[in-house]
Amino acid sequence: MPSFDVVSEVDLQEVRNAADQANREVGTRFDFKGSDANFSLEGNVVTLHAQNEFQLEQMMDILQLKLVKRSVDIGCLDIAKAETANNRARQAVTIRQGIDTDTARKIVKDIKGAKIKVQAQIQGEQVRVTGKSRDDLQNVIAMLRKADFGLPLQYINFRD
Repeated sequence: MPSFDVVSEVDLQEVRNAADQANREVGTRFDFKGSDANFSLEGNVVTLHAQNEFQLEQMMDILQLKLVKRSVDIGCLDIAKAETANNRARQAVTIRQGIDTDTARKIVKDIKGAKIKVQAQIQGEQVRVTGKSRDDLQNVIAMLRKADFGLPLQYINFRD
């Protein structure tokens, strides 16, 4: 039976490359000259360090631009509130990976509510959709692309 998986994944190597490019741009920009502004990446968290919140906003624009250029969907970013202390400001940006349980349940509910003859089941951080017809699976993909679940979805392992 044909099937495919619905996942939400981000290539962390592309995130690392985007953070490095953003660091280089901040180092060469005139408005950041003399400030110790930088990006640091640990795991799936990018931390922005600057002198004030205005610079953090500028850095966030740079980071998002670099991520978009490297074809990373910025819908997966979970931007925390900026923290300021002792003439320093920092902000954490978490890269969300995988589909959480609540979102997966909502995806399964929407698929079943569409009255398409397919089965959807949650498998860890992904949702597997199985059906008898390839056309039904393509209709499910089209329906999921129109819906907004708060994270970017990819459709992988399409098997006939």
